[in-house]
Amino acid sequence: MERNNEDVHNLDEPKVNYKGVKALPFVVGNETFEKLGTTGTSSNLLVYLTDVFHMKNITATTLMNIFHGSTNFSTLFGAFLCDTYFGRYKTLGYASIASLMGMVVLTLTATIEKLHPPDCGKGSAGGACLEPTPWQIAFLLFGLGLLVIGAGGIRPCNLAFGADQFNPNTVSGKLGINSFFNWYYFTFKFAMMISLTIIVYVQTEVSWAWGLAIPAFLMFLSCALFFMGSWIYVKLEPDGSPFTSVLRVLMAALKKRQLPLPDQQWSSLFNHIPSNSINSKLPYTNQLSFLDKAAIITSDDKFKSDGSAADPWTLCSTQQVEEVKCLVRVIPIWCAAIIYHVATTQQQTYAVFQALQSDRRLFFGNTHYFKIPAASYTIFTMIGLTIWIPFYDRILVPSLRRITAREGGITLLQKMGLGLGIAIITMFISALVEQKRRNLALTQPLYEERGRRGSISSMSALWLVPQLTLIGLSEAFTVIAQVEFYYKEFPENMRSIGGSLSFVGLALSNYLSGFMVTVVHRLTAGKWLPEDLNEGRLDYFYFLVSGLEAVNLGYFVLCSKWYKYKGSGSHGVDEMDFGKTEFEKTVVY
Repeated sequence: MERNNEDVHNLDEPKVNYKGVKALPFVVGNETFEKLGTTGTSSNLLVYLTDVFHMKNITATTLMNIFHGSTNFSTLFGAFLCDTYFGRYKTLGYASIASLMGMVVLTLTATIEKLHPPDCGKGSAGGACLEPTPWQIAFLLFGLGLLVIGAGGIRPCNLAFGADQFNPNTVSGKLGINSFFNWYYFTFKFAMMISLTIIVYVQTEVSWAWGLAIPAFLMFLSCALFFMGSWIYVKLEPDGSPFTSVLRVLMAALKKRQLPLPDQQWSSLFNHIPSNSINSKLPYTNQLSFLDKAAIITSDDKFKSDGSAADPWTLCSTQQVEEVKCLVRVIPIWCAAIIYHVATTQQQTYAVFQALQSDRRLFFGNTHYFKIPAASYTIFTMIGLTIWIPFYDRILVPSLRRITAREGGITLLQKMGLGLGIAIITMFISALVEQKRRNLALTQPLYEERGRRGSISSMSALWLVPQLTLIGLSEAFTVIAQVEFYYKEFPENMRSIGGSLSFVGLALSNYLSGFMVTVVHRLTAGKWLPEDLNEGRLDYFYFLVSGLEAVNLGYFVLCSKWYKYKGSGSHGVDEMDFGKTEFEKTVVY
């Protein structure tokens, strides 16, 4: 008699010694210091490239979009290597060392004078700013490349690795996994707040060498904490390439494309489930029925003694087919996330340039003031998010739970939709604020800044706070829901791939944003996005992004109505309920 999924998990359970909360100091400590290091290095790179390497705004923005896109896109390769060969523990170890090396290289570019161009006025006539030499650029790109490799291994694995430490077959373990997503993101944003204040201040006001050395040291602490906890971790071994099963289903469906589907698909198809499968059993769904042909049994199909197909490339089980359907159903939702992140990208790039040409002084008395670094203003994104997450997790969700009878209060897709709607409002407000900043810069300029970026507007940079806070609130809904959505909707043996999907979407969004900036810059002959924002129309560009986000929200609503949650089945499921509670939808390893 074949064992079911629960029997398999019960047999495997004694072999796994879950430490749960005991492992958290090492896991959370490692992630916190890692985020302090990587964020402290990357958050102010835009200013570093323009001030130290003397790059033009458009060049620095494009390079940063490529860098952020590459760090996010590399997570797909990191997740593949993790799930196929190394496992999460080894992948995190190798990637952490690569990130540390990358930070050391960037620190050297600021510390050693020959590794960056001289200050403006030195070594040139007329006080001009010399451009970096090719080998200086090459050394800089080498450091950025190491950071890309590190991010490719850390980002798709650290969240799933933390969830691995909880027992998914107990109530306390399930509670720990559910809350871990929110608090993981809370810790991440808290680390970014420290980076965007203390570290950015040291970089811009004290020394770039010290400002980049501090994150490198924090990354060293992250590596130390990670390896110190090696004795306590749950280390799941890789289960082979998860893409093989996907390819088998696609090939089998293609070979049998001419066969008609039986009338009672769910009872007539091949239903074998291996006893050692780590994936939860999925019910039949009538969506994407063309894939069901991979499970049609023909007279040519042969079977092994254990009931499995002799040729898995011509006959696949309904379980394998449903797993592929899970992946395909996620893709339209994922595409909406790509467009969404175009809005968040603008608040990380052009919002910094807006701050550079605004009044950033905080007065203490009549004469004394403190000038806030431009990159530090993005901390208001983190403040909005970190205030909201505890309120949402501890106060709002229990209240919504009593109303909706759902463990998560509202569905994950509803959370995403709210975030997408807030993004539209954010970009519209951003355009209005830029209009005010530009008008005051042209009519009531505060002072000139070295003649390079044009006059500084008399508008306080604190006017940027609403848009930055709103985008943080938007992320609190959309990004956290995305992370949880991909984790729960992917088959268990593809969790790292699922973790990388949000980063790959962010990568494509970075590339799309860079493409949009380049196209708009060329089509408008530089009139919208020039070096001096006072001479351009950044507000028009913000209105354009707001319109794009509005179209994206409409697309997302249509996709949400079509979507069925993993394990919901195909009968009696309302699109807004999706059948199961969050506990029941929490998939186990």
